[in-house]
Amino acid sequence: MSTIPKIVILGAGYGGILTAQRLQKELNYNEADVTLVNRHDYHYFTTHLHMPAAGTDSIEHTRVQISKLIDEFKIDLVKSNVQEIRLADKKVVLQDGTLSYDYLIIALGGEPESFGIPGLAEYAMTIRSINSVRLIRQHIEYQFALYKTDESRKDRLNFVVGGAGFSGIEFVAELADRIPQLCKDYDVDPNLVNIYNVEAAPTALPGFDPALVEYAMNVLRKKNVQFKIGVAIKECTPDGVLLATGEEIKSATVVWTGGIRGNRLIEAAGFETARGRVKIDDYLHAPAHDNVFIIGDNSLMFNAEGRPYPPTAQIAMQQGVVCAQNVVASIRGKELKKFIFSNKGTVASLGKGEAVASAFGKTYTGWVAAQLKKVVDIRYLFTIGGIPLVLKKGRFL
Repeated sequence: MSTIPKIVILGAGYGGILTAQRLQKELNYNEADVTLVNRHDYHYFTTHLHMPAAGTDSIEHTRVQISKLIDEFKIDLVKSNVQEIRLADKKVVLQDGTLSYDYLIIALGGEPESFGIPGLAEYAMTIRSINSVRLIRQHIEYQFALYKTDESRKDRLNFVVGGAGFSGIEFVAELADRIPQLCKDYDVDPNLVNIYNVEAAPTALPGFDPALVEYAMNVLRKKNVQFKIGVAIKECTPDGVLLATGEEIKSATVVWTGGIRGNRLIEAAGFETARGRVKIDDYLHAPAHDNVFIIGDNSLMFNAEGRPYPPTAQIAMQQGVVCAQNVVASIRGKELKKFIFSNKGTVASLGKGEAVASAFGKTYTGWVAAQLKKVVDIRYLFTIGGIPLVLKKGRFL
């Protein structure tokens, strides 16, 4: 009977793929069996989904086959949906089988947080996967086509984006860039098109320098984006949205980017959660389970000021590296490494040739910030796929 420890990684997002790659690098031959479970056979760049959603880039540029990123002689890739995590039995139930584990890494990614807003789940679309992005793109184009069959339905040319964080701002920027071409293709007067960005918080891009926020909003206003900041969506309906102010925006297209919560499978497993996220220790352990690690959108960690770190790709990647190191250390009986987040800066795209950035202790706007965004993206491609992936995907960034 084999005594080789079994390591199971759930999810091949930013955290999961970095964990897998680092494990295959650090583990010796036959030191452990590693299985990576993912619902698709590809890894996609969540931070790029706003572009194909708006139709300004191809879906194919935002994903890469997992088989190109891992050594399948060292890591077994299982394409399946996770149905249940059984902590007591050390088992994971999949759609088509069951896996047992000695060490479990949960990196399942987040889910849209609706904050209990009525109708949001039923009538709003979300930018969360390749398939959801494909739906949004086709839906937007379809609204232009439908409008041409019935020009009394001007609400088909109203587009509402809920949330003015990273995803919301980057999506409205790309959508604003796409509108002129759609108007040309479908022979629609651009003055009839309205893009609304609705945010309940008192500011867009929370956490950014106020001067950068103002710059970003001014850029987008020039692209005809209409902001409603400090205004909550009260209800989403088949006809659009009702705002807390009592105003109704008629629209056939509502895209929700207003928040992320952890995966519901984690709550079902019995972990104590806050919006689906588990408070983990300094070594990325789940509470009372030294053989279970939780990273990425499913984890909850706090900075020195006692505030939770936002669930970003940057933190997930860093957690993935440390998680792999700690799993290897656990197997070898060595000392584990504490996770310390190193903030490399933040960049928000504002469409073609425009961005805002905070990095190296400075702030950047416009073309310079847009180049920083490209550097960040190329660095990630290099991290997970080396020069070949940079050459294949980098030119599209």
